[in-house]
Amino acid sequence: MFKVAEVKEKVESAFDVILNDLKNKMKSVYHQRSTVDDLAIRRGMPPFVMREIMSANPFSAIIPKEYGGLGGDVKESIALMSAASYESLALSLTFGINMALFLQPVIKSGQEKTKAQVMRRFVEKGNMGGLMITEPDFGSDALSMKTHYKDHGSHYQLNGTKHWAGLTGWADYWLLTARKDTGDGKLARDIDFFVCDVTQPEQHIVVEEYFENLGLYQIPYGRNKIDVEIPKVQKLEPENSGVKMMLDLLHRSRMSFPGMAMGFIQRMLDEAIKHCQQRFVGGKSLLNYDQVQQRLAELQSRFTICSAMCVNSSGKAGLKNDLSGIGIEANSVKSIATDMMQAASQTLLQLVGAKGYKLNHIAGRSTVDSRPFQIFEGSNDMLYSQISEAVLKLMRKAKLDNLLDFFRSYDLTQKASEVVKDLVNFKIDLNMPQRKMVELGQVIGRIVSVDQVLELSNKGFDSKLTDNAIEYLRQEITSILSAFKYNNSVQVIEDYKYDSNWLNYV
Repeated sequence: MFKVAEVKEKVESAFDVILNDLKNKMKSVYHQRSTVDDLAIRRGMPPFVMREIMSANPFSAIIPKEYGGLGGDVKESIALMSAASYESLALSLTFGINMALFLQPVIKSGQEKTKAQVMRRFVEKGNMGGLMITEPDFGSDALSMKTHYKDHGSHYQLNGTKHWAGLTGWADYWLLTARKDTGDGKLARDIDFFVCDVTQPEQHIVVEEYFENLGLYQIPYGRNKIDVEIPKVQKLEPENSGVKMMLDLLHRSRMSFPGMAMGFIQRMLDEAIKHCQQRFVGGKSLLNYDQVQQRLAELQSRFTICSAMCVNSSGKAGLKNDLSGIGIEANSVKSIATDMMQAASQTLLQLVGAKGYKLNHIAGRSTVDSRPFQIFEGSNDMLYSQISEAVLKLMRKAKLDNLLDFFRSYDLTQKASEVVKDLVNFKIDLNMPQRKMVELGQVIGRIVSVDQVLELSNKGFDSKLTDNAIEYLRQEITSILSAFKYNNSVQVIEDYKYDSNWLNYV
């Protein structure tokens, strides 16, 4: 018993060393050797920045002990992303790409020889890796991708085009997705994953174009030509199908989004409180204005909700768990967390006013940088619709048409059902239009969040903060339900220019 406790203490201590070292390195590069405001308006990242950051060996936290890492505890990767996002959202996303989209699937499904080599280079050389799924004609419709491969005996030949992969041109490794060429111009329905080592000549990926991305300047994106030979040992081996592996990968990544959101939202909160304390209007600080209090209270509630999400994900997103079937929860966490990120930055920008509307001011920069989080890894509109589709499927199976009855029976919302019972005690149309599916998904996601906040409160988190967060979520649910219950079926008028020039009616 003593030995187990002693080992656990050493592992935790080792992580504390990495986390503190990372914070010191970020302080050096973002506040002493340069400033994050200056770095953020440049494209790319000066070499000294990543050299300093990677010298803390942050990715070793997610790597198993047998490969020289600390063991891969999910809460530690979430803590690293949170620490990074307090200083730089682009840096935190770089961490997320490496840990959630590359290292975790390789650790879980990689062949031993490849896995050992990759882990060694990450630990010893500070290598980085990314994931390529999206294609120019296939974004959310990933299962229709055209990148394909053929079996050539000793290796696989992959051909296609990928774009919008974070770390384009930077990463040493890529996890490539492709469908098998079955002949006669047909591709298999399933998807396979391959580790591509771009340091090898036959695995080199050509960057055909670098994109002038709006925001997140420090991360390069572009269009990549795939024409590579991948040794067979570098093909991942899923437990079931490639599609299920992709769902497991994406759901685990979505469950890690609160890590990127946590530090970012806390920074928005700290900056907002600091500004309102120091800014005087009409002879009194902004803190004395009721509308400002409401905005700050909402921002603080987002901090609390995100804290609950981090605790929840830390207990559920481990590699030993198959997350392919948790679409409702993963989509709720990702969409709510990223909506809160954008709302937090908008709050800060509104409070700061005109000077925040600068690219090198944290308020304006954060508004632009956080926006794509609502789009990549599944547009939030699409995810909200998928949440509703999954819930309605469960309701049909259980022969339920009352929302409250469902929430009381569903494990992700049982505790929350009593908090929102006065809001959701009504029957719904199980065949509603898509626009209503999106609104219903927004409601369901927030009720899942209420459940997580209640669980956080039960663990001893500050009850004043959790009470405020629940009241904030109830207000949001009430507002969305008002729109949901309104019968809106307007359609776009495509030929709208006919008889619509206002000058003709003056």
